[in-house]
Amino acid sequence: MAIGSLNDMIGFVAVAREESFTKAAAKLGVTTSALSHTIRGLEEKLGIRLLTRTTRKVAATAAGERLLRSIGPLFDEIEFQIEALGELRERPAGIVRLTCTDHVSEYVLRDKIADFVRAYPEIKVEIFQDYGLTDIVGQRIDAGIRQGDLLAKDMIAVRIGPDWRFSLVGTPEYFERHGRPQTPHDLTGHNCAGLRLTTSGGLWAWDFQENGKEFSVKVDGQLTYNTILPGLQAALDGICLAYVPEDLTERYIADGLLEEVLPEWSLRCQGFHIFYPNRRQPTPAFAALLESLRHR
Repeated sequence: MAIGSLNDMIGFVAVAREESFTKAAAKLGVTTSALSHTIRGLEEKLGIRLLTRTTRKVAATAAGERLLRSIGPLFDEIEFQIEALGELRERPAGIVRLTCTDHVSEYVLRDKIADFVRAYPEIKVEIFQDYGLTDIVGQRIDAGIRQGDLLAKDMIAVRIGPDWRFSLVGTPEYFERHGRPQTPHDLTGHNCAGLRLTTSGGLWAWDFQENGKEFSVKVDGQLTYNTILPGLQAALDGICLAYVPEDLTERYIADGLLEEVLPEWSLRCQGFHIFYPNRRQPTPAFAALLESLRHR
């Protein structure tokens, strides 16, 4: 029976997962035309169509899905075992891939990652900023970082930071023009920086708490973003109010650039955790990073 070469199969897996010849080619370090030629040759050898191609998307056929489910995990295991050879080295080496939000990347990880890469020059760290609940297994990412109450039950989780709370802020000039809200419900009359949720596409309703009970307020405003940091900048520009993690606002409050309101209503959140699948032994490189991030 005619079969494709190892490189043919690697090319197919990359295109099927990325759903794009362009992205897969960039990942493999080949040209798009060469990769397209490889896939056509593989389909001819097998005598069956593996991918459907349109002007907008590449998708696996039923046969392609079956092949991907069969060989994809095998290539993942090969890659994992090669990385695991780092156990035989004096120092860990390899690539660790993480997914987190821009807030976590800048304010939770930045200093720790800087110390880590200095201590382990043979380890590379790739950070993918994403506000959705990324499928780290399907996307071949080693671990994700999220709040402790947003973790799937089939994941191993390690705390990397303390509990924290949100902070509702605006500039002194904004409050002079528009007044200060006395309760969270007053926010419906204010210009508030919106956050568009990646998973649902809806706007995040700001969450508060009173006497241990949580409630939400649907706010509105002229500016909406899909990440937190631009909303904070808009508040610094005096355009609106922002409701963001407290570590983002502390220095601006101390410098008098922002003022906080309603702190007694602010939502308290569990500390951030790094999570990873429970069915795979971490590589030495990931184990070293995990230990360096662990909250003490």
